[in-house]
Formats: sequence, structure tokens, C-alpha cells
Amino acid sequence: MPHEISARPPANPSIPTTTAANTTAIMISKTTSHPLPPPTYEDVSALLRSIFTAKTSQDALDDSYRLTDTLIRSVGFRGLNGYGILPEIRAAATDKKDGGRRESAMILLGAFFERFPPAQPIAEVVFLLQDGSIVPLALDALADKGSVVKESAQYALDALYSNLKPESLVTGLLPVLIKYLGKRTGKWQGTVGAMELIGRMADKAKLGMGSKEEEREKEVMRETMGKRLSALIPVVEAGMHDLKSEVSKQSLKSMTSLTTLLSNDDVAPRIPLLIKTMQQPSTETLQKAIHALSQTTFVAIVTSPVLALLTPLLERSLNTPTTSQEVLRQTVVVVENLTKLVHDPVEARIFLPKLKPGVQGVKDRASLPEVRELATRAVNVINKAMGDDDGLITNGQIAPVTTEDAQKILEREVKLRGGITNLPGDAEIWTLAKSYISEMIKEDANLRQNSRIALCTGPYLAQITKDDQADMVADAIQNLYIEEDHRKYGQPIKEDDGEIEIVNTDFSLAYGGMLLLSHTNIRLLKGHRYGLCGRNGAGKSTLMRSIAEGKLEGFPSKEQLRTCFVEHNQGEDADLSIIDFVSKDPELRAEGRERISTVLAEVGFTSGPEGRQLQKVGSLSGGWKMKLALARAMLMRADVLLLDEPTNHLDVANVKWLQEYLKSHTEITSLIVSHDSGFLDEVCTDIYHYETKKLVNYPGNLAAFVKRKPEAKSYYTLTASQVQFKFPPPGLLTGVKSNTRAIVRMTNCHYTYPGASQPSLQDVTCALTLSSRVAIIGANGAGKSTLIKLLTGETIPQIGKVEKHPNLRIGYIKQHALEHVEMHMEKTPNQYLQWRYANGDDREVLMKQTRVLTPEDKAQMEKLVDLGDGMGGRRIENLMGRQKYKKSFQYEVKWMNMLPKHNSQVSRETLLELGFSKLVQEFDDHEASREGLGFRDLQPKVISKHFEDLGMDPEIANHNEISGLSGGQKVKVVLAGAMWNNPHLLVLDEPTNFLDRDSLGGLAVAIRDYRGGVVMISHNEEFVGALCPEQWHVADGRVTHKGHLAVSMDRFEDSRPGSSVASSTAASSADVSAANSGSEAPNGQADGLGFKAKKKKKMTRAQQKEREVRRRLRHIEWLNSPKGTPHPVDTDDEA
Repeated sequence: MPHEISARPPANPSIPTTTAANTTAIMISKTTSHPLPPPTYEDVSALLRSIFTAKTSQDALDDSYRLTDTLIRSVGFRGLNGYGILPEIRAAATDKKDGGRRESAMILLGAFFERFPPAQPIAEVVFLLQDGSIVPLALDALADKGSVVKESAQYALDALYSNLKPESLVTGLLPVLIKYLGKRTGKWQGTVGAMELIGRMADKAKLGMGSKEEEREKEVMRETMGKRLSALIPVVEAGMHDLKSEVSKQSLKSMTSLTTLLSNDDVAPRIPLLIKTMQQPSTETLQKAIHALSQTTFVAIVTSPVLALLTPLLERSLNTPTTSQEVLRQTVVVVENLTKLVHDPVEARIFLPKLKPGVQGVKDRASLPEVRELATRAVNVINKAMGDDDGLITNGQIAPVTTEDAQKILEREVKLRGGITNLPGDAEIWTLAKSYISEMIKEDANLRQNSRIALCTGPYLAQITKDDQADMVADAIQNLYIEEDHRKYGQPIKEDDGEIEIVNTDFSLAYGGMLLLSHTNIRLLKGHRYGLCGRNGAGKSTLMRSIAEGKLEGFPSKEQLRTCFVEHNQGEDADLSIIDFVSKDPELRAEGRERISTVLAEVGFTSGPEGRQLQKVGSLSGGWKMKLALARAMLMRADVLLLDEPTNHLDVANVKWLQEYLKSHTEITSLIVSHDSGFLDEVCTDIYHYETKKLVNYPGNLAAFVKRKPEAKSYYTLTASQVQFKFPPPGLLTGVKSNTRAIVRMTNCHYTYPGASQPSLQDVTCALTLSSRVAIIGANGAGKSTLIKLLTGETIPQIGKVEKHPNLRIGYIKQHALEHVEMHMEKTPNQYLQWRYANGDDREVLMKQTRVLTPEDKAQMEKLVDLGDGMGGRRIENLMGRQKYKKSFQYEVKWMNMLPKHNSQVSRETLLELGFSKLVQEFDDHEASREGLGFRDLQPKVISKHFEDLGMDPEIANHNEISGLSGGQKVKVVLAGAMWNNPHLLVLDEPTNFLDRDSLGGLAVAIRDYRGGVVMISHNEEFVGALCPEQWHVADGRVTHKGHLAVSMDRFEDSRPGSSVASSTAASSADVSAANSGSEAPNGQADGLGFKAKKKKKMTRAQQKEREVRRRLRHIEWLNSPKGTPHPVDTDDEA
């Protein structure tokens, strides 16, 4: 039923009278160049009546647009209150008897929200500040019983959201939503609507691939909204506990969206657990969250969004009386680590006072001295972070702009240009508007988005300043803040620096569904050498590959700029000679064989009948393959060289040669990815660093970069701060009770590659123990990898012997580490590990050359064996078991075509004398694997945890195919595969290849703390010097031992003079036995690989009974142990 609108004018004296002449004198819109005369009150009343009595929604919408346009083109925003329109909307929206009026009210509100903010932004002050009940009116209407009313209310809210700038959304709309959610009497549908708007605002702030202006707006939104998380999170968390499931579900979605504002890589992996802790608050979930945070190494600067998320959880843990001492210890450690990275005292003073009383309480009342000591340290760090008590900015901090400062400047500039209009109601609007505008100016100035200040000032002043002075006021304020920015941060670098610019482009980069770089700039100058630094997986190689393939937006094509990508190529045609291989390249064919030979000779490939140019590609070591790739780049006459880990596989001399080559060719621009800090220091003129999806340029070498950005010090220290590796314990070796006893020995070994005239290795004798930390040093092609392959059983020496403990498990990573997984590119890392260990054995061990049966071995299996036991000659079918026998083992032999009851026990020595060494070795490997895997459950969840221990995200390990992983991630897959069966000896051939600095530090710390033996080949002097007190130098086919070298423990960030970590590790690493010299055992006695004979006294009957009791107890304990636990050995040695 239609409702009449009262024709009498409102009682408010500021509202104009109904005469057109008077209205014209009071209000006139400055929005359009062709303003309409102000409508009379009767005209407005007629339009309102038409809207509220409209028969269809479309009619109501058309009339609403007509009224909105009339107001905008005449009296503007003043008509909203001047004609009493907003009170009429409020009355119609709350009319419980007429659904049509409620719907029309929402439609009219939507028309206002849709058209007023773009045309007259000052109307935002009316909608959001002056009349704070208008938005809640629309939210309440979402609970209306009529679906058309709900749809109209949603239209109104969507229209408002879509037509507000990022600054307006956060400064104007967000406080209204927070206030609405704080009411206890609100409708649950309205709560869902408000939560959904908050989530939508957070989602709008996510990084993306939009235009540069769109991404700039998102950055403003992300930063300004992030600063308000301290007020938002408690409100949204309360919604997560609402009894109405719709509210709790939407609150959970909104909280998940809000956490994307953090932009902190340290906390990001823990966010799902933190959200679960908020959703299900209990002692157990809180303990899990605190434990996870205590295991996190915080490196990135901690800002207010991170503090807003973590402070409530830490506060709850500190102030709960039932919190255990261990959880309190973890909590104060987290507080200390977080606080150290709070660089802004202003932010510190907002959040840290909430934590300080709880930490002080732990300091005063904790029962454990250790916890009290940690709390004392945390209190001191909090006091330091909060700065001086008087609130002054210290330590060179730049004072942020405040709302009060901005408001003083705004008022001054407006006053200088004639002030505001004195129309009725303008004074009230100006009081609200100047605070609103100043808040937006403050946000843009602090974010250094000074170009947006005029946008947030001029349009708002256009309707209330005299003589069209709004733009002049806006420009004056913007210029003032630009000058202030230059004073604080310095003038921007002028690009007209007299050098030749070859590239200057803005671009975005994504890989699959992952955004790597968003609207960043790259500028390359001729002759400069740029180091590209960032974490593994940041997209360094992807960027260079995109440039090489001509796919990077705005980068000059190969016709304009010759670009060559020098990377690790392991797919060469192995049977071609080097010069034929290069000549065959379609891009180099035109160069001519003579020039190709000259360039190859320049990088070290000698010509002539005996020269390296005629050697086959397959015979090249990794270092020579890299030099071959560099020679190809030289032949292409590249303007830009893209070098991906160029020092990998290069020895010291060749690294020096590469440094001189790059520095001497001043016409070539280089973009370099390398983990070698010395190389980057020597070569680079500039550093490009990955920072929050941007490339940031730092002039100077790596040292200058680290000086400006101290958090990048991991480029100079080996630290597990970013990536932590955790190696499994190696387990026991039967009979080996000393870490200095030899477990692998080579004796007088010679090896010559087929077709080679000189032996690669000759007369090599060496040994390894469980405490070994050995570095194998030598030039490219000297035979280092060959030595490793002989030790691990990959190849067999032609002369000499290699012996190892029967139960020894070796984790081996090849020089070209990706060979391990190149046949499994379609598998995920989890599937690869399941395949490799599916049958209880390591399939890669079974593929070794020493395990492959040759025709001679097969003929050996056909021979008849007579043990002299009266059974005559028999053929061995298989080995069925093994047990300890004197100093060695004896094996249960199954005979061909005979029942198991006829099996025989044959000693190891007898089988070896009879020529069954491979059969024995195969069974020993099987037993070693079974022993190592006895504690392993080959389940996806367990495998995921194993990958996480070795620095790989479980999500990637479970769902990403190996083919899509970066080089560093593939190396982690290989490392996880090698460590799955708890090896006693870790053999690493060039382990530093492919790994970035963070992963390199994590690997170094893991090797330092590992309880097994380690032998490695590496040209990285920093890595070797920190870990290996013993070095084997390989030259001219011979091995020279240098033992007991001092390790540089100061290379580790966590090592301090006298610290337990440093001293214990150094002691254990330096404790290398004389067995490592490879000397023979005296008097022909059994060497270090045998079992020491031990005279045993005859036991009394009482001692025998005690021994039986001990054995029975051990057996009962084994029966109660988890499935897969190996049975303990029954031994008389109870030590």
C-alpha cells in the first residue's frame, strides 16, 4: 500500500525553504559546467513519492537515478540533508508493514552510493561520518524476509564498495563495519554481510597481474588495512566463535583473507595453524601454535600486521596460569625473536606494552632458572625496541606523518586560498571532512604514494571551497609532501647518468599459478654486471629463462639485443667431439670452424691432435662443461650474458679466469645468479634483490648491498636462519663402537677410463670413519668424482680393492645431482621416494655397477660348490640369512633344487674365496637397507615430514611434479632420497651447486651437526673451510692427504667463542683417527674393517642367569615397540 510523503518542509532551520529563488541563492553545484536550477521541495517530494510507490523495481531504480542526477547537477551533496531525503529513506527502510517501501529505500540508497562518490566525493563524509546509520541500515536489510529487499540491500552495499577509493574504504567504510560488528543487537545476516565486505577488502589488496595503477592501489589498500589489523582481528575472531554457523563460516573466510595482508615469509607457513588456534581455542592448540612459532626463525622485518596476529596468542600464553614451564620458555623466546625485528618504535609502543607485563611476570615467578633468564633477556629487548620513554624517535628512525600534522597543513592551505563556503551545514561538514581527508593524506605520505595526495584532497574540497581553489590547495599539499619526502629519503636517482641504457622496462612475471614479480622495473646499463639475489624459488632462473626465450614483457627482442643464457646443460651429445658438437649448433654454424677453434682455445680447450677439442663431450667434467657453455656464449657475440650459477663445477683457477673475463669485456652486460659471495663481490657493479614481488636495485657489489641491508648478511655467513635442514641420525654399525674406526677403505687402487691413455687414479689408499669430515680438492678433470665413485661402489677399480663395513649405508649425491631424478620427472617428490624404497631396498644401490651381474658372475653362479661336508658339489640358489660368527659373519645358503632343511651356514670369508663377492655384497646391502628402514614407515604423511625436515614445503613435495621444480628444489628431493634410510656416510659431489645462500647455510649447519661421516667435493672454499678439517688433494692421478686443519667456525652465524655448539662440533670434527692415513695394520692382523677380538672370561652360573634375564627384558621391550623396529642383537657385551 503506497504511503504519502509529508509535504511540509522539515523543522531544521538549516534546510532551505521551498522557494526556487531562495534555494538558488543558497546552493549551487560545482560538479558540472551546465548546472540545473535547484529543485523545489515539492519536486523532490514528488520524486520520492514516485520512488516509494513504484510498482516495479525497475521503475523505482529509474526514478532513483533521476533524483540522484537532479541533485548532483543542482544542489549536490547538500540536498541529501537539505531536503530531508536521508530521514525519509530511514523511515521507509524501517517500515515493517510495507515491503515495497523497504525495497525502494534500498534502491534509492544504492543509486546514491553508485553516483554520488564518483561525482562529489565529499558525499562520502555524509554517508559514512555525518550519518553513520545509513550503512548499518543496508546491512540490517540483509535480514529482511523479502528476497527483493535483501537483493536491493546487497546492491546498495556493492555500489558503495565499488565506488570508494582504497583510502576511502579503509578510512571511511572499515570503521563503520567494525562499529556495526561490535553491536550485540545486530542481525546475523548483517554480520555475515559486514564480514564478507571485510574479506572482500582484504582480497582486493592481494598482489596480482593488474595494471601498474591497479597494483599501486592494492599496495595502498594492503598497507593501510594491515595497520588496522589490531582492531580487526579481535572482531573477526569473535565472529569465528558465533553460534550461528553462517557467521562462523564467513568469519573464518574473512580471517583467512586478512592473513594475506601480512607479507611475511617467516610467518606464512604457520598461518593455517594460527587460524585453527583462533577457531578452536584450547590449551592443546595454543601449545601447538607456540611450539610452531618457536621452531620458526624470524628474519624478515616484523611489522604491525604480524604483531597484530601474534600478540593475542602470545599474550594468552603468557597470562594463562596453567601454561607449562616449557611453553612459557618457548613463548618468551618467540617474543624476544619477534621484538628484535621490530624496527619501528611507534609500532613497538602499540603492541609490546601488551606483552611486557606477561614477560615480566614470567621473569619474576617462573620456577625454572633458565626460563627466568630467557624472560629477563626478552624484557631488555622489549625496552630497547620501544625506544626512549619520552616517545622520541631514536636510532635514526624517520618520524611518520600524523593525522594532526596533515590536518594543520590542510587547514592552513585552505585558509590561504579563501577558506570554505559559508553555506548552511558546510561548517559541520568541514569539521568532519578535514579529519577524513587528513587521515587519507597521512596514509599516502607514510607509504610514499605522494602522487595520490591530490586525488584524496582536491575532489573532496571542490564543493566546499571558494572560487574553485580546490585544485590549487591539493597541488600545494602534494608538492609540500613530495619535498618533505625528498628531504627524508633523498632525491630519486636520476636515470640520465651519462651511461648507455640498453633495457628499461616494467613487467610482471608468473610461473604456473604463482606470481613471482608484480609490476616491477628492470633497467640495465651497458657494461654493468648485475647480481640477482633472492631465495630459492623466488624466480631468479625463471626470470632469466623468460628473458632468454623472449617472453619477458617489454624486453628487447634477440634481433635488437643479442642475449645468451649460460646454464647447466647436462643433455649434450656425449659421442661427439667438442669441436664437432659446437660446430653442429645451428646458431653457431655460420661462425666457421676456424673461429670456433680459436674461441675454444681461448677458454682452455687446446687444439691439435692431442688437444681437448677432439675429446668427446661425454668425457668432460662438470667444470669443463661449464667452460664449454661460456665458449658458446662468446661465439654468439652476446650483448647480454645471463649466467645461472656460473661458478658451479669451476675450480679456483677457472673462477679467477671467469672473473677476469667478465671484468675485461666492458661492452657486455651480465645478469648473474650465484651463491658464491666472493665471486659476486669481485664481479658485480649492481645488485638486484627480490623484495615483496619487486626487483630493487642497489648500486655496488655484494658487500655494499649487505651494508645497506643487514638482514641479507646470510650471503656472508653460513646460517640456518631461512632454511633449516634436519638430517636423521645414522644408527649403529655392528661392532663399530668408536667414531674413529675405519668403515670404508681403499687400498692401492688404480682406475683408467676406457679409451684413455693415462689412468685417472693410481695407487690410491685412504679410509673414512664415522667422524670423518673430508673435502676432496683438485682441478677440473683431476679425478675427484672418479675417487668418489670408487668409494661408493659406482665403479670398480682395475687394480686394488675397496672394502666397506657389511652394514654400511651410504647416502650419495652425484655431481650432476639431477641425474638421480631425471627418469622420474612426471612423479611428485613423495611418489619418487615411495618408488625408490618400495621393496625395502634402495633401488639406486641395486643399479650400481658393482651390483650388476656380468657374464663371468653368471657363470660363477653355475659352478658347483663342495664344502667337504659329504653332500658333494651343489649350486648356490640364494642367501637366506646372516648371523654374527667370530670376527665376521656366516650366511645361510639355500642350495638349488634342495629343501630348506638342507641349508648350510657358510662363513663370509669362504664365500668370498669361492668368488661370490657380489652375492655377498647384495645380501649385505639388503640387510643394511632393512636395518636403516626398520624405523621408517613409507607413508605419504611420514615422507612429507621428511621433506619438511630437509627444507622443502610439504605442499610442493606432495602435489608438484619434479619437472616443475627449480634446480634447488630438485637437489632437496635428491638429498631427501639419499637420507631416507638413515645413512652412516654422506657422500656429496659438488653439494653447493643449485643451492641458494639460505639453503647452503641450512645444509652447512646440518652437516656440522650430523653424527655420521661426510666426504664432499666442493670448490667453495667458504663451505669447505667451515666444515672439513681433513682434505684430500687430487692431482695427476694421485691423492695427497692433509689432516687436522683448523675449521673456520666463525663462518657459522650461531658459533661464538666458547659456545657449546662451536666447541663440541670442532672437537668431534677434528677427532680423526690415524686410520685415515691408510696405513696397513701391523703384523698382518685384521685391518680396521674387521671386528676386534676380545678375550672373554668364563661366566659363572649366576652371571649367566643375569644375562638371560637381560635378554628376556630386551625381547619384551622389543615386542612392545612400534611395528618395524629391528630386533635388538643378543650380545654378551652389555656395555
